[in-house]
Amino acid sequence: MTGRAAIPTATIMAAWLTSGPAARALSLLNANGEEARIVGGAVRNALLNLPVGEIDVATTALPEEVVRRARAARIKCVPTGLEHGTVTLVIEGTPIEVTTLREDIETFGRKAKVAFGRDWVRDAERRDFTINGLSLSADGIVHDHVGGLADIEARRVRFIGDPARRISEDFLRILRFFRIHAAYGQGEPDRAAMEACIAARDGLASLSAERLRMEMLKLVVAKGAADALIEMEDGGLLGRITAGVSYHGPFANMVEAERMLGFTADAIRRLGALTVATPEDAKRLSVRLRLSNAETKRLDSMGHRWWRMREMDEEIARRRVYRLGPDRYTERVMLAWARAGQDFAAPRWRELATLTRRWSAPVFPLKAADFIARGLKEGPALGHVLTLAEDAWLAANFPLDAASVAAIAEQTLERFRHDHRL
Repeated sequence: MTGRAAIPTATIMAAWLTSGPAARALSLLNANGEEARIVGGAVRNALLNLPVGEIDVATTALPEEVVRRARAARIKCVPTGLEHGTVTLVIEGTPIEVTTLREDIETFGRKAKVAFGRDWVRDAERRDFTINGLSLSADGIVHDHVGGLADIEARRVRFIGDPARRISEDFLRILRFFRIHAAYGQGEPDRAAMEACIAARDGLASLSAERLRMEMLKLVVAKGAADALIEMEDGGLLGRITAGVSYHGPFANMVEAERMLGFTADAIRRLGALTVATPEDAKRLSVRLRLSNAETKRLDSMGHRWWRMREMDEEIARRRVYRLGPDRYTERVMLAWARAGQDFAAPRWRELATLTRRWSAPVFPLKAADFIARGLKEGPALGHVLTLAEDAWLAANFPLDAASVAAIAEQTLERFRHDHRL
C-alpha cells in the first residue's frame, strides 16, 4: 500500500528577511495578536533564486491599525489605497506595500466587492496564479495553500482554482498568464489556462490601452517571450493587442541580435521588431497601446526606410550616424538586421550595429560667420548655403583640417552664386 505524496515544503533564509526594511515591517506588524507575511513575487523569486525586487506584505491588521503602528514607530506611512486595505510604509527609503487580508464577497470583474479578513487560505485563493499565491512568515517558513510550491518546482504557471473565473475577475490576467509563463515557466503553457484565455479573448477589448501597454512592455522582454507570443498568435489573442500583423521571425532575430551585442533587452526595440515594418505601423501601435511620445518617436524612426540599411557600407553608415544620432542609428540598423531573413548571419550586420562603439560623429566645423566673412549677407540664403556645405562635408567623409574645410566653404559659396547668378 502506497502512502499519499508528500506536500512540498520550503523555507527561505535570506538577508533581506532577517534585517532591513522588510524585517522591520514584519516586526512592526507581528505583535498583539496580528500576523504579517511577505507575499507575491518576492517569495516566488526567492524560491527560484532570482533577484527580489519590490517586497509586498499582507497582514491581518486593519489599515487603521497599520497606520497607527507606523506613526507610533515614526515610520513614514502613505495611504495609497485605504479603501482596498493598502498602506505604503517607507522604511529606510524603501517603499513596502502593506495590504490587509481580503476575501471576495461578490465578483464582477475588477469591481469585485471585498471584505477584510483574517483567513490566509481565502486570501491566497483570490490571487491569480499558484506561484504568486505563496506567503513567507518572518521565521522563514513558506506557506502554500494553493499548490504553488509544486508548480515552482515544475516551472509551471497555473491559475488558482477555475481559470475562467480568475480571468472573468480581470481580463488583464490573460496577458499576465502569458507574461508570467514567459518569465518563469518552462515547456508548454498550461492547457486549461490556455483554453480559458482563448475562450475569454473578447474581454481584451474592455481593457484600457494603458493597462495593455504595461503588460506588453513586460512581456516582450521576458526570456520566453518569443514562444509566448507565438502561442498568443495561434490562440487569436495577439492581433487584438497589436492591431496589425505580427512578425515573429524578426522578433526572434532581435532577441538574438541583442544577445550577440551584449545589449539589455529593450521593450520598445523588441516591439519594433514584432510589429513595425513602416512608420504607419508605429503610429497604429502607438494609438492601440497609448505609447508615450518618446516611445512613439523611437518606433517611427525604426520604421523609417530601414531597408536602406541593407546595402549600406561603413562610409554611408557614418553619415547615417551623423544624421540620426547614435541611438536612432543603432535601432534602425537592428531592425534592418532583424528583418534580414537568410542574411541575418552575415558578419556585416554586427559591424554596422557596433559602429558607434568605434566611431563618434564629429561636429560640423563651419558656422554662419564663416560665410558672412566671405561676403554672404544674413538671411534665408545663409541657411541654404550652410546646408549645402554640410552635405558637401559629409560627402567628403568629415574632413576637419583647415585647408579642406576652407575649400568646402569656397566651393559651396561659388556653386551657390553660380546657381543663383549672384
